[in-house]
Amino acid sequence: MPCSAGGVQLLPEPVRRLAAWCAVVLLVTGVAYVGVRLCVEFRTAVTPVLLALLGTALLRPLHGWLVRAGVQRSLAAGLTCVAVVAVVGGAVYIVVAALIDTGDQIVASLRDSARQVADHFGAPGTSLDDLAGNARELLGKFGGSAASGVISGVGVVGETLAMAVLALLLVFFFLRDSDRAAGTLRAMVPHTSADAAEAMARRAFAAVEGFMRGTTVIALIDAVCITVGLLVLQVPGAVGLGALVFVGAYIPYLGAFISGAVSVLVALADRGFVIALWALGVVLAVQVLEGHVLQPIIQSRTVQMHPAVVLVALTAGAAVAGIVGMLLAVPLTAAVFGVVHQLHDHYARSADPPGSAPGPSSPSPPSDS
Repeated sequence: MPCSAGGVQLLPEPVRRLAAWCAVVLLVTGVAYVGVRLCVEFRTAVTPVLLALLGTALLRPLHGWLVRAGVQRSLAAGLTCVAVVAVVGGAVYIVVAALIDTGDQIVASLRDSARQVADHFGAPGTSLDDLAGNARELLGKFGGSAASGVISGVGVVGETLAMAVLALLLVFFFLRDSDRAAGTLRAMVPHTSADAAEAMARRAFAAVEGFMRGTTVIALIDAVCITVGLLVLQVPGAVGLGALVFVGAYIPYLGAFISGAVSVLVALADRGFVIALWALGVVLAVQVLEGHVLQPIIQSRTVQMHPAVVLVALTAGAAVAGIVGMLLAVPLTAAVFGVVHQLHDHYARSADPPGSAPGPSSPSPPSDS
């Protein structure tokens, strides 16, 4: 602390506090930057761990139910993973079959819709024929690059499959050893900070758990409602479009916008302007139902984030890790908000005078056993 010869402080108290906070912000920012860069460098190992944590948060109720029914923990974790593979595999088969059956219709409808938009609003040189000609010219010039891109694409597919298998194995171990997580965490931190670390971990996991469960339920309701609406309107590829809605629901705001826009464009190209307006009405009605009814009811117990925070998180996730980053950005942000709220509650209780009523305790996930 800088002082003069007579012991008088050279800097006033507000300036010293500001300097201290600036140092803390710079330190936290530097650590966060280094952490992000390390995650990007080791994304092949980090991504399966994060996906496994999300899967564990979603599947822990099923595993806990099996354990309470008397099934041994390892067997319960194995049965849960087998059920996940069966459900996900069946869903992928249904979606792929629907896309194969109706994919040509959807693509043709989107092409017709794009041609209509280009005819009415496109500038010279932006028609589909011009774009196709330019594409053929580029393919002729860069055929070798395209071939190398195919080879690298095969490598990406293999890497993705390897990460999926690793994530599934990690889900098994996380579920089997979930009862030891708190003890392991307490053993890794100093004794004086064990209670606070456990409370923050439980709050963060509860936020991720609530987000995954709530988003899955809301995505299923949205997909069913929009699929039924498109079937009533006789829009081609309604089942495939509904599957797109379900997957897009895991990317808040942006996923709903893209899946809804595709549904309306397909309706416009195949069924005309009036049916497209009805399809737009169905999509907007479902979004209103989600925003004003489903989210307040289903996700009322989870961390609530402002839409601006969600959009910034999605942008940052896309910049760091593309589509996977967008999928992971919101649940990780929810976990951070959970930790921040736990710290706020902890220090608020510490600041309360002795004898005052204690604040609400931090939420903890239900026990598996």
